[in-house]
Amino acid sequence: MSDSTSHDPNQMTGAAMIVRAMKDHGVEHIFGYPGGAVLPIYDEIFQQSDVQHILVRHEQGAGHAAEGYARSTGKPGVVLVTSGPGATNMVTPLADALMDSIPIVCITGQVPTHLIGNDAFQECDTVGITRPCTKHNWLVRDIKDLARVLHEAFYVATSGRPGPVVVDVPKDVQFATGTYHPPRKDDVHVSYKPVTKGDPNQIRKAVAMLAGAKRPVIYSGGGVVNSGDEACRLLRELVEVTDFPITSTLMGLGAYPASGKNWLGMLGMHGTYEANMTMHGCDVMLCIGARFDDRITGRTDAFAPHAKKIHIDIDPSSINKNIRVDVPIIGDVASVLTDLLAVFKAEAKKPDIKPWWHQVATWRARNSLAYKKNNDLIMPQYAIQRLYEATRGRDTYITTEVGQHQMWAAQFYGFEQPKRWMTSGGLGTMGYGLPAALGVQVAHRDALVIDIAGDASVQMTMQEMATAVQYELPIKIFILNNQYMGMVRQWQQLLHGNRLSHSYTEAMPDFVKLAEAYGGVGMQVTKPADLDGAIMDMIKVNKPVLFDCRVAALENCFPMIPSGKAHNEMLLPAEATDEATAAAFAGGKALV
Repeated sequence: MSDSTSHDPNQMTGAAMIVRAMKDHGVEHIFGYPGGAVLPIYDEIFQQSDVQHILVRHEQGAGHAAEGYARSTGKPGVVLVTSGPGATNMVTPLADALMDSIPIVCITGQVPTHLIGNDAFQECDTVGITRPCTKHNWLVRDIKDLARVLHEAFYVATSGRPGPVVVDVPKDVQFATGTYHPPRKDDVHVSYKPVTKGDPNQIRKAVAMLAGAKRPVIYSGGGVVNSGDEACRLLRELVEVTDFPITSTLMGLGAYPASGKNWLGMLGMHGTYEANMTMHGCDVMLCIGARFDDRITGRTDAFAPHAKKIHIDIDPSSINKNIRVDVPIIGDVASVLTDLLAVFKAEAKKPDIKPWWHQVATWRARNSLAYKKNNDLIMPQYAIQRLYEATRGRDTYITTEVGQHQMWAAQFYGFEQPKRWMTSGGLGTMGYGLPAALGVQVAHRDALVIDIAGDASVQMTMQEMATAVQYELPIKIFILNNQYMGMVRQWQQLLHGNRLSHSYTEAMPDFVKLAEAYGGVGMQVTKPADLDGAIMDMIKVNKPVLFDCRVAALENCFPMIPSGKAHNEMLLPAEATDEATAAAFAGGKALV
């Protein structure tokens, strides 16, 4: 590493400080793309081997790869991009990470300090642009502040509710020489000290409420996964101790096993009938690490109308933001569940909820995920089921793009463990899955990593196939190819009189040739009978694969709560004729 002329090993350039800080925070991989305003940092990266740099093909790819890396490891994802367009290309992944609480540390280059505000080449107000889509950001104008800010950035990104941060470093600060110091407590001078331990009185109130429940439900979210493996273990123990039914958000899948007897499936807009009806009919709801997102609640004034609500969350701003709750508990999930379980075991008696389970069983019997089988066409649901069966028992990580395929993956792929499911929940970013799979594969070299993709979404970041080939990352891109922007088409069909305005993706590439052009492997399957063999071939190949699975073009994703409707106004597949669906969307009678 090129230190300055001084013999003091802590005297170094700003660029050297950035690389040293990464090492001090245990960073092993960074995702980035060079440019003029970060060349001093790239020069430092060249002269060391502790931190491996993964060269993406677009800065958005770097951001999503860092998200996949972070989500699958629990460690922060680190990104390095240049000023101006490099930074603006990172805005989408930053917004995505903020919505889904993913820890990202993004270092951006900036024009020299004396040029800031002059509309210099490749200048933009990075701090201004990223303020709404980061947890915090900094513009470092003085080398004396750089080490402290870098340490603070890692602290803010990873503590409390995780999220993305940006450190914007002008080029002259990268060249300047100053004194570096390793991370220390007084670096974190920010007033950000998240409460991790729950209030004992609130925990007692919650336990009393749970013990008195007749129709309880546990509603868990991505915060359980973020809290760590211990939180997921405690969640499973809580379900065992109480015997309560449990459902989860899209982001929370895997915290409780899909094979567990108390599992209701995912809830929300495309959740199961039993999950949504249980939420609607419950009398006590325990929300753990979820934020009452609109895709979960449906119409807020009709959400769980008879329920007392307990909300455990580390983010105080999530409490009472969308839904008023009766017992808020601010704290880390693992810490709060430890205390809650201790109090429950010592002071509470498990309530008798046999009649409630009997009711849940009748909802389950509706089999809301049923679909019509077809011997000539591959149904998308069937494709996911076969993929799940073929990968069961392996250490498999699933990423997705956004759309119908994402919802089918959530419905039909069973997750037994946390951190195996990477998807864009809050922002709904098409193009997320392929680069996210890269990040996961970088972190887990020997694991099977599959991006369940849509033909439209996957083209948004397709250039990252080159990254996969360069770094020998054998990701599998399993494309449910229905020739449409499927979810857009579904809404147009159901809500806009079947006027399919610009949702048919004409001029579709030949994905097999495209894979080969990148140096990967292309496969195509069109018949259900060929699917199992083709999936096994895909898994065996030790190269990046584009798997073009041609599925029924006009299949819709059900169940579905129409936007603005309540949980008990779900559309189920067998009943969802165009006329009935149109009536439901227009405010007519519900189809349940």
